[in-house]
Amino acid sequence: MLARLAVVLLGLTVAVPVWAQELGPEQARRFVTGKLFGFSCFDGTRGAGRIFADGSVAGTVQMSGNGPARFMTLPANTLRVSGGQVCASVKGMPFQPCFNVIRTSDHSFRGAISGLGFAYCDFTRRGRGRPDFVRTAVRTHARPLALRSTITE
Repeated sequence: MLARLAVVLLGLTVAVPVWAQELGPEQARRFVTGKLFGFSCFDGTRGAGRIFADGSVAGTVQMSGNGPARFMTLPANTLRVSGGQVCASVKGMPFQPCFNVIRTSDHSFRGAISGLGFAYCDFTRRGRGRPDFVRTAVRTHARPLALRSTITE
């Protein structure tokens, strides 16, 4: 599941509009680092996430568009530049996937695993306020107020 999250959160290149621009690793880092992106993928997987400057990732994922969205994190250096490409290093994964990052607008990009252009996700930047995925995760896991045995202020 962590491997799939890494693939999904960084992004994944298929039929991209003519005005799209492939980003190098440093350009991709500047374009995505610290910003919240919602995403939807070729297999129905969707969610929202943020990639931090240390290569760590945090976000929600709903696999294949079914079931509950789950909040997940990946540690520092999960995403990094290797051999001139953006790659993911995920514990337990037998290989290190690398990605093509295609900027499709000022606020969006499409990414694909290098060599597997059919496996892509489209990412769209979300607002600048408090991350939506944090509010969703808190609501999903909190018990209703009426069921709490004690309330402290």
